[in-house]
Amino acid sequence: MQMYSPEIETMKRKEIEGMQLERLKHTVRYAYENVPMYRERFDAIGLKPEHIRTLKDIEKIPYTTKDDLRDNYPFKLLAVPMKKIVRIHASSGTTGKPITCGYTRQDLDNWSTCIARILTMAGATDEDIFHVAFGYGLFTGGFGLHYGIEKLGASVVPVSSGNTERQIMLMKDFGATALVATPSYAMYLAETAKKEGVLGDLKLRLVCMGAEASTAEMHDALRAILGAFPTENYGLTEVGGPGVSGECREKAGMHINEDMFYPEIMNIEEDRALPEGEKGELVLTTLTKEGMPVLRYRTKDITSLTYEPCKCGRTTARMARVVGRTDDMLIIRGVNVFPSQIESVLMGMPELGKTYEIIVDRVNYMDTIEVHVEVGDTDLLTDYSKLEELVARIRHKLRFFVHLDVKVKLVEPLSIKRAEGKVKRVTYLRKR
Repeated sequence: MQMYSPEIETMKRKEIEGMQLERLKHTVRYAYENVPMYRERFDAIGLKPEHIRTLKDIEKIPYTTKDDLRDNYPFKLLAVPMKKIVRIHASSGTTGKPITCGYTRQDLDNWSTCIARILTMAGATDEDIFHVAFGYGLFTGGFGLHYGIEKLGASVVPVSSGNTERQIMLMKDFGATALVATPSYAMYLAETAKKEGVLGDLKLRLVCMGAEASTAEMHDALRAILGAFPTENYGLTEVGGPGVSGECREKAGMHINEDMFYPEIMNIEEDRALPEGEKGELVLTTLTKEGMPVLRYRTKDITSLTYEPCKCGRTTARMARVVGRTDDMLIIRGVNVFPSQIESVLMGMPELGKTYEIIVDRVNYMDTIEVHVEVGDTDLLTDYSKLEELVARIRHKLRFFVHLDVKVKLVEPLSIKRAEGKVKRVTYLRKR
C-alpha cells in the first residue's frame, strides 16, 4: 500500500518511542524556557524539564485546557517572537474568546506533511483533483487540507463552503475525484446531487471528512449514495488543526502522526493513564511545534488507542473513531447518552434519511429527549400503519443501545435545516 513517509509510518515501536522521548524532552524544555504559563506551572509544583526522563514521566506535567488557551488570548502562549509567526488560525469562538494558534514556516511544512500522509492513507495520489468544501479563513480545515493536498502534488479546487448547487456544478465540470467536507455537508451534497439527477455525472472516488465526528453507518450510507470511498481524519485547532490522525483503506482506526504528536488516553477523574483498548479522554502533546507548543492538552474527545500494526503495513498507533465528548455527553435522567450512539441506530435503517436532530428539553422538572429524523420516502408519511410500525422499531433499537426511552418524530425529506459547515446535531430547549 502506498505511503507518503514510509520511513516514519513503518518504524518499529521501540524506534517510535525513542524518537518521541527525545522530542518530548526537547519540547518540554522549549516550552518551559519560552512560554511563561508553562514555566509558572512547572515552578509551582517544583517540576523541572530534566525531571522528564521517560515517556511515563509526561504524567508529571499538568494538563493544558481550553480555558488556559482562552485566558492567554491572543498570543501569550507563543514561544517565538511574532516576526517568526507566518500564519495565525483560530477557532470559531462560539463559547467564548477564540482559541488562537500561531505557526512558523517549519510548523506549516510539518502540518502539510501530516495532511499529505493522511490523504495518501485514504488512497489519494498526485493525479487526484480535490474539491475542498471546508471554509477558508481562521478555521484550520480549509487551509490545512489545501496545503497538504498541494504537498501531495494533487490539484486543489478551493471552493470553500456554501452555495450547494454551485458546488455540485463545479465538481461535475472540473472532474473532481475527491471531496473534502464535513460528514454532514458531504451527505447534503450527495442528497442534493441525487435529487438533481446528476450523481452519474460525478467522478468522485474519495470523500475525506473531518471537523466533526461521524459513525461507520454514516460512512456506509455516504458510500452507498456517492459510490466514493469515505475516510475520516482528526485534528483540532488547539494543537495545530487537522492532520493529527487519519484512516487508511483498512478503516481500522485513525493512524496518528506519532512523530508529531504524543497521545495518551486518560481517566481524568482518577488522573490515571488507561491501557491499550480502553476508552477514555484523549490527551495530546505536540512534539515538533515551534510557534505554539502544547503540553498534555485535554481534547475532551473520548476514544481508545491500539498499537498493533495495521494490515496496511503501518505501525503507528491508531485511535478509534471518537464516540463522544466529555462536554457534549447528554445526561438524561441519569443516563449518559452520546449523539453518536443515536446516529448509529438511525444510519443503519434504510427507510430513514441521513439528517436528524436531537431535541433535549425539560418537562415538569423531568429531562426529555426527542429525535426528529427524515424519512427516505414521503409516501411513508401517508401510511399511518407503516409509519407507526417504523417509529416503534426505531424506539426499540434506541432503547436497546441507549438504555433510554426516546421519543421519535418522522419528518419529510430535506425538511431539517442543513449545515454547510460544522453541523449542530443537538438542540437544547432546557437550560444547561
